[in-house]
Amino acid sequence: MDMRTRLGLLVVLGLAATAVPARAQALPAGVTQDMADKGKAIFTGAGNCYACHGQNAQGMLGPTTNLVDHTWLHSDGSYPGIVGYIKKGVTKEESKSGIPMPARGGSNITDDQVNQVAAYVWSISHGKK
Repeated sequence: MDMRTRLGLLVVLGLAATAVPARAQALPAGVTQDMADKGKAIFTGAGNCYACHGQNAQGMLGPTTNLVDHTWLHSDGSYPGIVGYIKKGVTKEESKSGIPMPARGGSNITDDQVNQVAAYVWSISHGKK
């Protein structure tokens, strides 16, 4: 195969790879799509999550605040793990990046709203949007 053909094949494969969304996993037990949908609204609004994580959760303060890259610094990435860290936050001393996260994003969201935000974060970080 000549260089031109290889390059063309790589371009086609690259385009195909970007056109196919990440394989979605089923939501965890007890989590519904409605919870994730409500969580997105809280994430981008009253929960203040977007201030550091960005509107699309890709990180406003660098790669350590990216929630869609499948790398977890302070949680195991499980739904209960995400809920726990939203509720308790991350102190500057605990933070692997030196960037603290206030409990509940520094907002007054309820436990139900925390669960909804966690459902949204879990869904986007496991390939389901």
